[in-house]
Amino acid sequence: MSTSPTERYLALVTAHLNKLQEEEHAAVLLAARLVAEQVKADRIVYAYGPGGHSNLGAQEIFFRAGGLMHVSAILDEGTLLSGGALRSMAIERTSGYAAVVLEDYGIGEGDLLILINAYGINAAVIDAAMEAKRRGASVIAVTSSAHARETPPDHPARHPSKRNLHELADVVLDCKIGVGDAVLELDGLEQKVGAMSTFANAFLLNALVAETVAMLSAEGVRPPIWMSGNATGGDAWNRRHMAQIKGRVKKL
Repeated sequence: MSTSPTERYLALVTAHLNKLQEEEHAAVLLAARLVAEQVKADRIVYAYGPGGHSNLGAQEIFFRAGGLMHVSAILDEGTLLSGGALRSMAIERTSGYAAVVLEDYGIGEGDLLILINAYGINAAVIDAAMEAKRRGASVIAVTSSAHARETPPDHPARHPSKRNLHELADVVLDCKIGVGDAVLELDGLEQKVGAMSTFANAFLLNALVAETVAMLSAEGVRPPIWMSGNATGGDAWNRRHMAQIKGRVKKL
């Protein structure tokens, strides 16, 4: 009996997430240790997804029920799709732009920046990684090394240096997205449908948060964690803990 596109897509997504759990768990633990040390020191952790849908990764762990209050999303209007999709793509290909964004957020010595970009080649994300390192910050990358390696050096989205994000980060959480992102083949169509990157990035990022909180708890540290404002008692809970980070998280 034939299966529906939805069933096949579900099977592909599930298999991909299982692969990430099996192959990237050790890297998630390494990244979690970096995040845990920042939280223990009461330092803000920055998350930046310079690119259209890459911004969703930064939003996924910011102001999120069950998420760390110490996470500050870098939500720059330049690459947000709400400002125009073609404009977003043009800006993510503009060399030098991300350095201005990091300056605006005050990234500096001892900071930790999580960079989310499945493709790992565009000018904005490479500039962000290089500028963060120049400023003395550490970098966790959520990216696909295979996608970057398999993209030609002369691709118009590439940074002038031709570098890849996975080469620049201190820890890489490899989301293992294939070239083109979409994974589902449909009869009679040349182009696949059903993107994978948002699922993969969100899984790795939420796993990172979960492992970080587990580490901190095991060490006797109770980090402030967001509760849904739509849950009973959520507003009161958040108000009790928000003073610790208010004024230090730019988009709060």
